[in-house]
This record gives sequence, C-alpha cells and structure tokens, in this order.
Amino acid sequence: MSASMEIARRVADAVLYEGYLLYPYRASATKNQARWQFGVLVPPAYTATAEHAACRTECLLEASEDAVLRIGLRFLQVRSRTVERAEGAGHRPVPALEVAGETYLTFDESVEREHDMVVPLAEVLASERIHEVRHDAARTVERLPAPPGAPAGRIVREDRRIDAVLAVRAERIDGPYGLVKLRVRVENTTAWADPDAPRDEALRCSLIAAHTLLAVEGGSFVSLLDPPAWAATAARSCENVRTWPVLAGEEGRRDVMLSAPIILYDYPSIAQESPGELFDSTEIDELLSLRTLTLTEEEKREARATDPRAAEIIDRVGDLPPEVLARLHGGVHHLRPFERESVPWWDPGADTAVSPGTDSVVVDGVTLSRGSGVRLLPGRGTSRARRADAHDMFLAGRSATVEAVFLDVDGVRHLAVTLDDDPGADLQREQGRFLYFSPDEVEPLAGGKEDG
Repeated sequence: MSASMEIARRVADAVLYEGYLLYPYRASATKNQARWQFGVLVPPAYTATAEHAACRTECLLEASEDAVLRIGLRFLQVRSRTVERAEGAGHRPVPALEVAGETYLTFDESVEREHDMVVPLAEVLASERIHEVRHDAARTVERLPAPPGAPAGRIVREDRRIDAVLAVRAERIDGPYGLVKLRVRVENTTAWADPDAPRDEALRCSLIAAHTLLAVEGGSFVSLLDPPAWAATAARSCENVRTWPVLAGEEGRRDVMLSAPIILYDYPSIAQESPGELFDSTEIDELLSLRTLTLTEEEKREARATDPRAAEIIDRVGDLPPEVLARLHGGVHHLRPFERESVPWWDPGADTAVSPGTDSVVVDGVTLSRGSGVRLLPGRGTSRARRADAHDMFLAGRSATVEAVFLDVDGVRHLAVTLDDDPGADLQREQGRFLYFSPDEVEPLAGGKEDG
C-alpha cells in the first residue's frame, strides 16, 4: 500500500496547493488578492460569504469487520506575514521593506496541517469515532539582518487558533455483497465573534483545500464513478457534500481513496512531463513556463520576494533545459488500454472512401477542390447564418484558396482554405492549420472547375 499511498499523496499535494499562488506570482497582481478558493471550511459563525463549515464524504468498501481504516485529514492554514520597519523604540507595519539589498513583502503564507486517524472497522460500525483537531495561536518574530547603522526591520508571523473535528462512521448495507458505507465528516468548529468580518480575516481561522486520504487494510474500496453493476444502487445512495472521492494510487488496486474538493477521475496522476508545481489552477505547464520567462527582471524580483514557492518557480523555469521545455509541448496519454489498429483512426488512410486532398464539392454549379479559388461570405446560407462570429465577419469578401475538402462524422462537408493575401499562408499549409467554412459560405471565383 505504500506505493499507492505515495502516488495518492503526490496528487493530494497538487490539490493542496491548487490556486495557492497565481501567475504572474507577484503579491501586487490583482488575482492574487483573492486566493484560497478550493475546499475552504470557514468557522460556523462566519456568514459573510456563501462558504461552509463542513464537508462530508460517503464511499463504499468491501471488507470484513477485522479490516483497519486509516483516515488522513490534510489542509492548509493561512499564516499572516507582516513586515515591520524599526522606528524609534518600536516597529511599524509596512507593505515592503528593503534590507541589505533584499526585498521583503507583507503577504499571507500558509502552513501544512495533517492529522491521521487509525481505527478498526468494527469500532466505527458500532459507533461514530471523533478525532479532535486543534492548533493553538502562535506568533514568531524574525529579525532582518542589516548593516551597522542601517534601518532595521523584522517579519512577524502569526497563526490564529483553529478547532475542527474529523468524524468517522460506517454502516452495513443490506444485501448479499457485504458492502459497507463509510462516512467521513470534516467540520470547522472554531469560535468566531464577527459574522460580517472581511473574508481575509476569517480565512486565518479556516481549513483551506481540506481533503482526506482514506486507506483500508483487509478490504477494498468500490469506485463511485464506475461501480460494478451489483454495487450501482449502493453507489447512487452515497451523498458527498463539497467533496469528490475517487480511487487513487496504483491503477487496479483499491486500497486507497482520495476525497478532494475538486472533481477528479479514478487513479489521477501527475503528468510525467511536469518538472514542478505551478499552482495556477488546472495549469498548462508549457504556457505558464513560457509566460514566466517573459517577466521583467523587476517583476521576477517581486515574485521572489512574494513567496518562497514563487521564487522556486522563477528559478526553476529560468533554468529549464531546452529538451525539458520541448517535452512540455505535448504528449499522448491513453485513458485505458486499447488494441492498436493497422491504420490509426485519425489517418486519412483509415477510410479509403475519404480523401481530403482530392475530394470535391459542388457550389453554384462549380466543382470546388484543392486549388480552387473562392470568395468568403461568412454567415451566408442556412448552415452558419446564426453561428458566424466577429472573427468570421472580418473575412467577408476576402479571396481564398481551397486546400482540402473534409467530411465530418455527420456526413457534412467543410472547406479548408488559406487567404490569398496572407503572408503566412505557406506556413499554414506546412502545418495543416486552415480556416474552415461550409460550402454555402463561399462563392466560386473564375477558374473553378465546371461541374460534370
């Protein structure tokens, strides 16, 4: 189970920091003023937002009563980081401070919290087991080194108190299959006095990106996404509130489940091509890496001062070898094993009745095929009259050359064209990137082939 749990934890780490810090990774960026969006469990008395105090996971497992469960609760706690400048006998909070050539910014950080609960299945079948979660308030002061005679400063970090409960209960499902429904509830129970306080204040007493890792010894979980027929009714009876449980770990094994605040599929994994975390919500590594490389030196300086993880991104992206960056450009991953055909489905040779390079279509009595000249009339006719957008309309009246005639799965033909006055037309032909129009959106130009 260790290998499965290791795989599951890597995915869980990505969940933990999903949206933690958004490109361009600078504290001053507008979108970094509204962080902490996933799996937020606020104090129950805080009502200024639509966020909730609890989440609940229900899942199925096949197990005898001597099975043992391990439930892991993981979340982030927001830690305030305030930079203060020395003034007289005291200190004054400031947005930023430069000391000995280094820039320090006031910006919230986070600290990982993790709680494990190991319990025999027989115990939670008998009654609910509750694990109390508590983190006391704490304050630390880091003095910033400064040359003699230079203004001194310090960083003050503060954690607010957090109280929560992790509750586990199980029940047998009637029937011949020996199924057990497992229920895991996570609830923030932190005392809160001001229901209308700013969200940033409440977040410091909240569980952020809260999720659970479930493991069983002596049993197996049942997929809720693709349950066997005999468990389908029981799977539909599971009610998951603000969480989404999926099988995790080594594919084919069923001893680990990840219940996260984002939608995943069974056996999620981290792409092998990804060189490291980018935190940017459903990230596209190549795009974000290239974007990061375009930051100015001043922007990179601010990003490094924003957060240690942002500094790591800036440094890692700046040092990516060309072959690693090229690997990010794309990869082919199959969701399930398949039998390779002699000719791939996407190859034009897969259907010898279709030949985009030689096929033709008749428009206004003229046969159009590769090399034919046409005038573009987007929105004309019935097929696209209500679908032509502003980009199409910019091309109205322009002349183009037909590059291919395609047939889609519905038996409808489409013309792939390049613009005659586009200096990049040769590059588009080389790469197979065309503009597409239906036959009733073009008008044949002189030189077209007469029908029949």
